[in-house]
Amino acid sequence: MIGRGLINRAVATFVAAGAAFVAMVALGATVYYLLLLVVPPVIAAALTALLFALIAAIVALVFVRRARGDDEDEEDEEPEGLGARALHLFQQRPILGAAAALAGGFIFLRNPALATMVAAAFTEKSRGRRRR
Repeated sequence: MIGRGLINRAVATFVAAGAAFVAMVALGATVYYLLLLVVPPVIAAALTALLFALIAAIVALVFVRRARGDDEDEEDEEPEGLGARALHLFQQRPILGAAAALAGGFIFLRNPALATMVAAAFTEKSRGRRRR
């Protein structure tokens, strides 16, 4: 199958995201019940929400700073291949990437054969030299 590696990576990503979600819910419940031993339920809920909001803000700031530092180096390099170009474009313009993903998903639902051809184009190696 042409896109088997791509499908395996997508499945692994979704499994990891699901496991992270379950872990965060379990951590939130643990923090809430630990705070419930000390403070009333309303305050425990507010403190748990505040804690997770702070964690989300810190993670967002770390990624924003990391992204700002990497932009200067990435602009000099020209990506090779269709997949690398698309990834570079979607990293630069995430809203365009989301819109393209939704449109592509709709088109691929209507015509599955087209999805196979596109997957083959993205997974194909660049042809620097041809066989004879």
